[in-house]
Amino acid sequence: MKIGLIKEAKHPVDNRVALAPEQVASLQQRYPDDQFVVQSSDIRAYSDDEYRCAGVLVADSVADCDVLFGIKEADPDILIPDKHYFFFGHIAKMQTYNRPLLLSLMEKGITFSDYEYLVDDRGLRVCAFGWWAGIVGTYYSLRGYGLRHKLYELPKPDLHFTLDKLKQALKSIQLPCIKILVTGNGRVSHGAQELLEEIGVARLTEEQFLADGPVLRPSFCVADVDRLVARNDGQAFTWDHFTHHPEDYHSDFMRWARQADMLICAHFWDPKAPVYLSADDLADPTLRIRFIGDISCDIQGSVKSTLRASTHDEPYYDYNPSTCAEAQAFSADSNITVMAVDTCPNALARDTSAYFGDMLTKHVFTPLLERRHSDVIQRSTILEKGILTPHFQYLETFAKGE
Repeated sequence: MKIGLIKEAKHPVDNRVALAPEQVASLQQRYPDDQFVVQSSDIRAYSDDEYRCAGVLVADSVADCDVLFGIKEADPDILIPDKHYFFFGHIAKMQTYNRPLLLSLMEKGITFSDYEYLVDDRGLRVCAFGWWAGIVGTYYSLRGYGLRHKLYELPKPDLHFTLDKLKQALKSIQLPCIKILVTGNGRVSHGAQELLEEIGVARLTEEQFLADGPVLRPSFCVADVDRLVARNDGQAFTWDHFTHHPEDYHSDFMRWARQADMLICAHFWDPKAPVYLSADDLADPTLRIRFIGDISCDIQGSVKSTLRASTHDEPYYDYNPSTCAEAQAFSADSNITVMAVDTCPNALARDTSAYFGDMLTKHVFTPLLERRHSDVIQRSTILEKGILTPHFQYLETFAKGE
């Protein structure tokens, strides 16, 4: 079998890769009858020379490979027919902007497995960047807060930024005595929580956080969805009822928003669920929040100040509550500053690539190279030689544009 790591083609660029150089070298040693090829790239966090020094073949073309691995969506125009691709496809939720990608995959007879659907028998994802998104999104949020209020300066991540450097930078500054609300309780939220605790931000109970008055040290509280909404009929919240009837709930967010200086959005949001902060809420004079780090990046979703995704080069913009329009970052005290980078883990491209490569080695490369059937891979496979697999048959009408 010949496996290729493709050059990322999406813009803005993504510097991550499915396997770090030492991981490719290790797999080649374990499976000497198979071959790995890394497509030459000038944007990858690991240089071509680093792969060559590890004994890995680097080539301009990967057209003769059997299985191809990327990170973000591949360019539909340069997909190679009759291959097996792995990457984050962003098509299974019928994302309109990626319909041309689905059509190209189908027309070219490609087998496609989506990283997002690599799940175990319990339905839990086994290869995900969520924890890292929480880490980086929180760093970007704290960095932006310092820039907005001219309190401190944190370094802008570059290609060689690491988790250790990130933590050292945060530990070198003095955070003000602010109250930070972190929403959700999944991997993204856990990453945010762990980083805040490690740099000395105090965890508050709900009662402590919602109490009036200042705090004596930087503090945060976590609120999952059950604390952010309430049932319209006054009955108690239950996860089962909310999952099946999110439309039967209204937002109870303002009690938090009146006490928080910063909001870090790390929750999953269903479009059928209530909007947590509407345009009216954001214009409410009792709203205390003036910085929102929307790691979830649901554009015009649960928090209406997220007007668009931002980039690593320019992570921040302001939301004007009076006009509901975007303004230049840090341009007015009355504005709300938004951080909405939707590819946060890319700021730690080397660390996250190595982490992701470990997970892929365990759950994908090992069964693939040992020619073993894998339920994990099968569950993630949206197309088999251009034909939708049974679990993803619902995409047929989407593919037809119906």
